[in-house]
Formats: sequence, structure tokens, C-alpha cells
Amino acid sequence: MRPIYVRLTWRDDTGVYPVMMEFGVKSFKGFVSEAATAFSRAVQYTEEKLGTSEKTELDAHFESLAQRADKTKHWTERIVSRTDAILQPNPNAKVEDYLFEKLERKRDRQTNFEALGQDMIDAGSDFGPGTAYGSTLIKVGQAQKKLGKAEKEFVRIASTSFIQPLRKFLEGDMKTLQKERRILESKRLDLDACKNRLRKAKSMEAQANAEQELRVAQAEYDRQAEITKLLLEGVSSAHANHLRCLNDFVEAQMSYFTQSQQYVADLQREMSSMSVALSSGGTTDSFQNIYPSFSANAGPVSPAPDDKRKQARVLYDYDAHDKSELSLLADEVEL
Repeated sequence: MRPIYVRLTWRDDTGVYPVMMEFGVKSFKGFVSEAATAFSRAVQYTEEKLGTSEKTELDAHFESLAQRADKTKHWTERIVSRTDAILQPNPNAKVEDYLFEKLERKRDRQTNFEALGQDMIDAGSDFGPGTAYGSTLIKVGQAQKKLGKAEKEFVRIASTSFIQPLRKFLEGDMKTLQKERRILESKRLDLDACKNRLRKAKSMEAQANAEQELRVAQAEYDRQAEITKLLLEGVSSAHANHLRCLNDFVEAQMSYFTQSQQYVADLQREMSSMSVALSSGGTTDSFQNIYPSFSANAGPVSPAPDDKRKQARVLYDYDAHDKSELSLLADEVEL
């Protein structure tokens, strides 16, 4: 049997284009049937809005459960999105993580703290661990790497114990619930259509057929309403599970901030000790080896008895602004 060709047009901002669609007889009949159903649904919705057609209403308890499910879906999606943005604010990194997850491959990405810490350690080594600035850079860099590892652990726990369960609920139970609610709405429309046909039936035969269709539609609607109600009531269990996940998230957050505060406090104490040592004239062993005549006391270095010139230790780097000034480096000894 020869196929049927339908000529349609497609219009957009750039112009109008002809489109040729090919249908087999069966597929064309299915297309016509679906189009007729969609049209009748649209007419039925319009009549319900205008109040000219009967509409089966759900009981108040069912409506309350449906509203709670809608709120749960809305706010769970928002919470997952916001939490995900906190754990990984870089959208490019999110795309990469998603692709690696689909490919079932793991990727150990450095956190910003770890990258900063590594750069500080490399810079300190380049400046020299025997200098005050270099050794401090190394210590701060090590602390930053600890912060990065703590952050990475927090992200891992928050993802597995909080985001993943909520996302699984949205992609599983909530999708099933939404599907069953759409089926219920379809059954409700079928039921109301049968009621309208019964009301408009004039002959005894038409009334008998309409009553039979109405009984079948009512039974299917009641059965679907019961299934949907059970799923709606299951949202309470989802709330209880989400509460446990929320507790796990807060515990992971508390552990992360406690660890971070401890790392920074330890670093601050070490840096304070180093500052006191420098202000009291302390210096590094390597500097003593280079300048054996340097005194550990603050202030000018005492020269040899037969040398009336005075020496001074440079505390900070200084760049000369004009020819009358000198450019100095920290820990240098100048005459």
C-alpha cells in the first residue's frame, strides 16, 4: 500500500520552509486519532474553565497531599541546585565531572586551596627556605593544602550523604509520582467525558452504552486515585529520609569548619612565633653561615675593634624610588 504524503510549512524568524512528511496508513491513522484526542481534551479543558462542563473534584485531603508533593518537588530541586553550586561553583568543572561520571571514570581535581598551597610551597623553595619570607611561604602553603584536603573531604561527604539521596528521590520516586498524577488526570478527563455523554444521550440505547462506559471509567478512576494517593502519602517517608540526610550534611559541615579553624589557628601561632623571633633579632642558620660576623641581637651589628664602620641588618625588602636611595633585600647586611 502506497504511503501518504502530507505537505506542511515551518515558520521561524528566518522565513517559511516547506516540510514533507511521509505517513504509512497505520501511522497516519494513529496520528489522526492522537490529534482528535488532543483536540477533544483542549475543548474539555476550555469548557471546564468556562464552567459549562462538569469536572470531578478530588477530596480536600487528596488536594492537600498533592500540594505538599508539589512543594517538596520545588524546594528539593532548589536545595539540590544551591548546594551543588556551593560544592562546585565552577560550571565548566561541573560539566567535566558529569562527563567523567557518565564515562564511569574518576578524576581527582585539585581544589583552589591545594593549588594555592602548592604555588606557595614552590615559591618558598625558589626564594629559599632559609629566608624568613621563603620559610613562611612554605608553612602557609602547607596549611593551605591541609585546608584543601579538608574541603575535598567535605565535598565528598556532602555529595554522597546529602545531594545524591535528594537527587535520587527526584529522579525516582518523584518522577513516578508525577507520572501517576498525569495518568489520574487522564482518567478524570475520561470520566467527565463519559458523564457528559450520558447527560447528552437521548435514546435508551445511547444511555445504556453511556452508563456502561461511565461505570468502567469510574472504576478505573477510583483505582488510579488510590494508587496516586498511596504515592502521595509516601512523601512523608521521603521527608524523614531527607531530615537524616540534612543532619549528615550539617555534621560534615561542622567537621569541615572545625578542622579548618584548627589548621588556621596552628598556622597563626607558628607565624606569631616567627614574628617574635625576627623582631628580637633572631635569624636563620643559613644566614649565620653566610655572615658569621652577624649578631643575633636587634639593631646594628658591632664591628671589629679596628673597624669604625657600622653595619645594619635589613628587616624588609625595599625598592629605591630614585638615585638617592638604595634597593635592599631582607636579611642583607649593609655598611
